[in-house]
Amino acid sequence: MAFPSEFLSSRARPIEEIRPRSNAESLTPSFARGAPRPLLPALFAAAVPCHDHQQQISNRYRSMPSSPTRPAMEHRRRQPPAPSAPAYLAATLAFLTLAAVAYSRAAFPRFPHPPATRGCRADAEGSWSAGVFLGDSPFSLKPIEHWRISSGPGAAWPVANPVVTCADVAEAGFPSSFVANPFLFIQGDSIYMFFETKNPIASQGNIAAAVSKDAGTAWQQLGVVLDEEWHLSYPYVFSYGNETYMMPESRKKGNLKLYRAVEFPLKWELEKVLLERPLVDSVIIYFKGSYWLLGSDLSSYGAKQTGELFIWYSSSPLGPWNPHKQNPIHNTGNKPSARNGGRPFIYNDNLYRIGKYRGGGYGYTIQVFKVEVLTADQYKEVAVPFVLDKPLKDRNAWNGARSHHLDVQKLPLSQHWIGVMDGDRVLSGDSIHRLTVGCMFYGAACILVLLLGGLIGAIKCTLPLRWYLPHTEKRSDTFDIEKQVLLCHKFSWLICNVNRLGSLIGGKINYRAWKDRVYIAVIILILVVLTLLGTNYIFGGSGAEEPYPIRGRYSQFTLLTMTYDTRFWNLKMFVEHYSKCASVREIVVVWNKGRSPVQGELKSMVPVRIRVENKNTLNNRFKIDKEIKTGAVMELDDDIMMTCDDLERGFKVWREHPDRIVGYYPRLAEGWPLEYRNERYARQQGGYNIILTGAAFMDHELAFKRYWSKEAEIGRQIVDSFFNCEDILLNFLFANASSASTVEYVKPAWAIDMSKFSGVAISRNTQAHYHVRSKCLALFSGIFGNLTSKRSFNSRGDGWDV
Repeated sequence: MAFPSEFLSSRARPIEEIRPRSNAESLTPSFARGAPRPLLPALFAAAVPCHDHQQQISNRYRSMPSSPTRPAMEHRRRQPPAPSAPAYLAATLAFLTLAAVAYSRAAFPRFPHPPATRGCRADAEGSWSAGVFLGDSPFSLKPIEHWRISSGPGAAWPVANPVVTCADVAEAGFPSSFVANPFLFIQGDSIYMFFETKNPIASQGNIAAAVSKDAGTAWQQLGVVLDEEWHLSYPYVFSYGNETYMMPESRKKGNLKLYRAVEFPLKWELEKVLLERPLVDSVIIYFKGSYWLLGSDLSSYGAKQTGELFIWYSSSPLGPWNPHKQNPIHNTGNKPSARNGGRPFIYNDNLYRIGKYRGGGYGYTIQVFKVEVLTADQYKEVAVPFVLDKPLKDRNAWNGARSHHLDVQKLPLSQHWIGVMDGDRVLSGDSIHRLTVGCMFYGAACILVLLLGGLIGAIKCTLPLRWYLPHTEKRSDTFDIEKQVLLCHKFSWLICNVNRLGSLIGGKINYRAWKDRVYIAVIILILVVLTLLGTNYIFGGSGAEEPYPIRGRYSQFTLLTMTYDTRFWNLKMFVEHYSKCASVREIVVVWNKGRSPVQGELKSMVPVRIRVENKNTLNNRFKIDKEIKTGAVMELDDDIMMTCDDLERGFKVWREHPDRIVGYYPRLAEGWPLEYRNERYARQQGGYNIILTGAAFMDHELAFKRYWSKEAEIGRQIVDSFFNCEDILLNFLFANASSASTVEYVKPAWAIDMSKFSGVAISRNTQAHYHVRSKCLALFSGIFGNLTSKRSFNSRGDGWDV
């Protein structure tokens, strides 16, 4: 590129020489519209490095032989040109999109998500829900599933937490993204729960309610009972005189309001403003002849970080309220738990305050304080031990990540206490964090795509000089000219270096050479990994495998497996994996032979019970066990690995059909005499009539009682003689007790038989194994009659038995 001589001659001139000397000089005719300004020589001087760089490249080519040899010219003609930039980018985008779609289909659940996520979707604040706890005292509370309570058909037993979710509210006709800050109000034999529900459409909190007639086991949704134009939360409900009042948080309005029930519990009206302060998490408690109002004011600087408690006192909950002389009161513990985390309670004539401790995420857990001194002049509290069963299943538990609210009250008709707590399976901002990290991975992949394009010569990284030429048509003062000169000089330096870098890396990799293809393959592999990581973070969800409710109720099951010493390595993986599943209450290991494991050898998130048997027989699988704490038992071989979501879906189907065997491996027995056929043959014939109990749900009281009945004794002897066919026997016993279908199939997303890698499977010789099972079919059909008629695939309509 050539420049006029008058411009090139200015490259040695300092900037001061081309800078206007005075305001008078700036008004000379040389600055008239259309006339060249002193700024241009400086800018062209700044452009000379790029000119020199281009001149060097030209000189390099001039130094080459003027006429290349004939073989070189033929080689150059044979070498294919690099792909164009649009073609390269389109091909790369299509390839990475296909990789992301393939990964999504393989890694993400292909089946419908639980109703808890269909009816409502968690936002940046989380996916809060509420659970019930019972105990003989406030300090001995256990989750409701601990008490083995049954409620209605399909719920099985025990009823498990959570008892109220945002899906329940949404199904009642009120959009909701979470349920938090629950408070109880007991009226006769009815227990009302008031809680905050966030409306995802208006993006603000409302107050909703539910009622229970069976001590907190089942809850009927009453919908939103208080809706204002501002955010509402923390619905503290209490009675005074013959009236019922609610004091929700309304700090967005800058005050603390009190509402009175007009038609309890559905209609409320504003009674009065108690305090002109934006208090949060406020409660009123009657103690030692006075009413005490406790709350936190987060409007002051640093209050959110340190935590402050304010106290007022009065002779009536309606006021007027007098401030405590020690306001603000900082809690004395090392943890910032000054904010209330629920209703204060009185136990053994002592007052206890519940505070929320802010840990790794908002409201990580709660802390209980014993109030030792509470007067108009003094306040003193000390932390006391308060332990609730903390689940170890992380995101698979409804409160695995955090809890920040607890309301405890004594049931009036018994000596028991009931508590309601909120919980979340993810930390605050989890969705934003996943989106941010996913976009970072996508951004890194985009940069690598451009780099690869430059290396193979598809993308030419050369920026034109006109991008940093100044706009010279408008008049500017001296300061603007100086600023433009410096800015354009820096910008030109950046573009020149970018162009220099493009010339250095451009075409460095020849995609036709084998050595360079290895480099390209490595870069493509890194691209795929970055794309899959970004896809997983953005579209993979929180990673939680949630349970499936039946009519808004959850339950739990016991996982039972049978093994022996040579399969111990299978058992360790089995226990560690399945103990994380949300609905697994306990794992029972039937130990048939060899040295049994000791405490600590198995890593588990739930209790593990080793049941050592005296005799090595397959009949031990269905041995009556009165220590099982659930109605459902999942019989699962220790060498089968599948996802927790597969187990949860199977458990849901069993809860809908608790009188059947529900499993994942269908078989077909047909012909005369009956012949044992595999799953492929069953699909070809369009149906099945056997479910293998190596992976199946059943009612353990019903199934085990039938298996160990006197009528099944000869069948158990046949099982011992063949050391096989215990699952076929159970299928015959179920079919013999019912004329309807007794089996249900659930298709797993994937399942791995680990015995193929260990060499300790019973059925290593498939042909011999099938021959023995066909013999069992012939014997059992002669004793117990035929199996039920063939059940067709895809007959339930849920899409899980295709």
